[in-house]
This record gives sequence, structure tokens and C-alpha cells, in this order.
Amino acid sequence: MKIDFHNHYYPPEYLTAVKKGPARVRMDYDAEGNPRLHYPGDYNILVPGHRDLDYREGVLKKHGVDKQVITFTTPGTHFEEPATAVEMAKHINDAFSTAVKQRKHFLSLATLPLNDPAASVRELERAMKTLGLPGAMVFSNVNGVALADAVYEPLWQKANELGAVIYIHPAHPLGVEAMEKYWLMPLVGFLMDTTLAAAHLVFAGVPERYPKIKWVLCHMGGAVPYLAERFDRGYEAFSECRENISRAPSSYLKQFYYDTVNFDQNCIELAIKFAGADHILAGSDYPHQIGSIPKMLDAVSRLPVSPAGREGIAGRNAATLLGV
Repeated sequence: MKIDFHNHYYPPEYLTAVKKGPARVRMDYDAEGNPRLHYPGDYNILVPGHRDLDYREGVLKKHGVDKQVITFTTPGTHFEEPATAVEMAKHINDAFSTAVKQRKHFLSLATLPLNDPAASVRELERAMKTLGLPGAMVFSNVNGVALADAVYEPLWQKANELGAVIYIHPAHPLGVEAMEKYWLMPLVGFLMDTTLAAAHLVFAGVPERYPKIKWVLCHMGGAVPYLAERFDRGYEAFSECRENISRAPSSYLKQFYYDTVNFDQNCIELAIKFAGADHILAGSDYPHQIGSIPKMLDAVSRLPVSPAGREGIAGRNAATLLGV
């Protein structure tokens, strides 16, 4: 089985809400009539694959991909006013749940109104207990607030209680104004913000306090596999880095999962050496301009791992993680 863990879908209900307003996201259209969503440092062109599941199913059949784990993406509902974010998240999660129930090609993770932490707790519980989703995609920062901030402690308590999958996707970082040329925000800023979020969570002791949460990082974890040794040196050198954790940071990060949205063979091999082939998940970032299902499939097919390891990366690891 081939499962694409990292890809994105904007339900029509979300686009209708943005168009109706009020919304902080600015929407216009390109020459082909595709909606464009504008937010700091980036914009997304919503090609048919972003918003049409019939079209998307045809793409999956063409490439021989059995399932995709559809998720919402930037700028996230938390970019809106809290009350708007709560309603948007509910509509999106209802649409995701319907897609999973009615179409064989899709699994999903919920989105949360993260700028309302209390509502996020309620929505995670609703998504998992009522809608049957196995967890949520969250963002690496919430309008500048870190996921390790104390305001999210109740969310991690609930996620731990439910045994949730928590998938961290980058958001535009602080200092995004320095990244507005050359697409530096998605090319550099996204990866660094994922790295920062993961390191902050670990040093703050969140994975240690809540061991039943199954953490997943986008884009091969940003720079986590490359920098983990430096985190361990910080743990040895600085008492502050030992305040909330009882062992080296890398030992927690090796328990995280990493998707393959870095199609360089050397980088994927580094992640495998770091976390093990059983913690790597095939991902394409479809249908973003920078994503590619063929590159995902090609990268996984050429990995120097056992047939069982390759089978796991291609889909079995994701199926096990999501309980399908």
C-alpha cells in the first residue's frame, strides 16, 4: 500500500467562508481562474487538486497511490479572529470527516482553531471522538506564540489522554519580512520554524510529560536530524537545557516521525539513520507548486533499505501510526 502522508486540501466550505468574509486572508484569482490565498511571505495558488476531490482521485489512480492523509495548510484558521477560527475549523473538520467516510482514497487529520486554546481542546476531542479522526495537524507557531507555551498545556494533556497523532506543519515565522524575496519564507523560514518548534517542545519537556502523543514533523523535520547532536551538546553544557527533561533531546526526537518531503536521497538516508526506517513516512506536499507525487515515489523507490523497510516508508508506517 502507498500512502501519501503530506498533502493538502482546502474544502469548498473554507473558500466560501473566506470569500464571504470577514477574513484576514486575501483571496483573488489567477489568469486560469484558480483562487489565490495571500498571507505574510507567501501565497497559495489553489489548483484543482487543492479543492476538487474527484480530480484528486484521478491523480492518485494515475500514480498508483492508494491513500492520502488530507490536511489543511497555511495560513491556518488561527490567522483569523478567534470566533471565526473556531467556526472555520469545525466546517473544515466536518468536510474532512465526510471525505474519509465517503471516499476510499482518503484519511485525514483535523485542523484546530489554535488562537483559541480552550476551543482547540474541545475541537480535538470532537474530531477524534465524534468525527473519528486520529489526531490533528498543528502549526509551528500560532501568530508568534510557541507550541511549547503554557497556554497549550491543556491541549497536550487532552492529546495525550486521547493518544493523538500531532503533525507539526510550519507557519510563517517571526521575522517573515526578511524572507519575502525569492520565496525564502517557504524555502528557508518554514524549515527553520519546524526545527525551532520541535526543539522548543522537547526542551520544555512536553514529549516527556505526554508520552502517548505521536509526534510527526513535516519536511523531514526541517533541520532536526542534522542539528540533533547540537541539541545534545546544549543539554550537556547548559543547566537550563536540563530543567524539564531527564535525557538527551535526541532521544525524544528519535521517537518522532518524519515525512519525506525532502526528495534528496542523502537527506532521507540521514533521517533514516537518525530515527529509523520505521519512523519515516512517504509524503509529496501535493498539490503545492513545490510538491510532487512522482518525486515522492521515485525517492522512496531508490532508498537503500530492505524491502520491508521500503514497504514501511511507502505506506505501512503511516497505516500503523493512524490505526488503519
